[in-house]
Amino acid sequence: MYEPLYTAAEMRAAEERYPGFPDTVSELMERAGTAVAREAMLAFPEARRFACVCGGGANGGDGRVAARILQEAGFEAYETADVEGYDVIVDAVFGTGFRGEPRPDAAAVIERINAADAPVVSVDLPSGIDASTGEVVGAVVDADLTVTFHAPKLGLVVAPGRLHAGRLVVADIGLEQIATEHRRATSALLELVPRRALGDTKYTAGAVLVIGGQPGMTGAACLAALAAFRADAGYVTLAVPVESLPVAESLVLEAVKIGWTEEDAVETIVAAAERAGAIALGPGLGRAAGRQALVRELLDRIDLPAVVDADALFELEPFERAAPTVLTPHAGELARLLGSDAEWVVAHRLEAARQAAERFGVVVVLKGPDTIIAAPGAGVVVSDLGPPALASAGTGDVLTGITAAFLSKGVDAATAAAAAAVAHGRAAMLAAPGTGLIASDLLGLLPRALEQ
Repeated sequence: MYEPLYTAAEMRAAEERYPGFPDTVSELMERAGTAVAREAMLAFPEARRFACVCGGGANGGDGRVAARILQEAGFEAYETADVEGYDVIVDAVFGTGFRGEPRPDAAAVIERINAADAPVVSVDLPSGIDASTGEVVGAVVDADLTVTFHAPKLGLVVAPGRLHAGRLVVADIGLEQIATEHRRATSALLELVPRRALGDTKYTAGAVLVIGGQPGMTGAACLAALAAFRADAGYVTLAVPVESLPVAESLVLEAVKIGWTEEDAVETIVAAAERAGAIALGPGLGRAAGRQALVRELLDRIDLPAVVDADALFELEPFERAAPTVLTPHAGELARLLGSDAEWVVAHRLEAARQAAERFGVVVVLKGPDTIIAAPGAGVVVSDLGPPALASAGTGDVLTGITAAFLSKGVDAATAAAAAAVAHGRAAMLAAPGTGLIASDLLGLLPRALEQ
């Protein structure tokens, strides 16, 4: 269901378990450097001249082995910081032990690597990335290919680090797997989501109540409702302001539609929830006066698993709730939840998601270049299946609907959130390649995305 994601400390622990360590470090270095040379030759078969830029630590040693292997294979390969005129640059400046900001001399080397007119192969991870967090402070290598050892490092799948890694290849160097705090979501997670089976009714297959859709933003609630259906929910109710009912009626044929007014919103929605197994609260809800009070009261009175998204996150304060709850913010929304700013969240995605999970005591799904699922007192799960095409209005509403559908089937909050992120990413990957993906394109692809 999950793949391990290693921090720097966990990689050290795995290396220390290798028989004969530390006397056998040279064996590991030989395998690592050989793997880098092999992958560089495979990726760039026309290349003849390789510049290997090596630091002083073990990562530099891997780079020196790679240079020697390339020389033995008949290529020109030199350890040098003068990278002009080479076909490929091997970046072996910093390894997994790097943290913080590169010193000025190292930063200058990194800048020369990036400025050179040659593809870059990074050893273990691009120099300048914190392997344990994905954070980048100052200069960082922009790699075309990263050859990492044993298993992916957390910093290679969490932005901003992952944005500099290029294509990732994992090379086996003979280490044993160990338990890791953080994990990567795989498509196998979808096996944990029950599907409609013989004997199910539309209610037992999963019933979802979507709440939102004020005039001008009715599409958000409609997308969430349709996504819940496409994620195999059997029954969906769409509760929108009465002014939005005509639009909802025309856009979502299969859902039951209920209209509410400012005066009767709580009672109308609470009554509608009696047949639901989960709620999706917030898509297109708006931020008019009284909306925050409505969100708080609904969360208090409806004892069902809930996905809280979009406008329902606005000015949300920590709350007490027994039922499973998932918050699905993007960076700007999470910044407001933490009293921070979006730039800080973008630079510290892992820390921000974990802080929010602890502050609210619920599962937090931080959307972005990767999806981070954080639960209180636990390591994070990262889903990095989603392509850049998902950076489009409304795709978050689709994710909300999928998550609500999975919650309505009885899946626990953390698993439902991770499985929903996987299904969301798979649907986007099934879309026609190229530009122009819109959120509604995902809907028809979700049934295929759910298949193994």
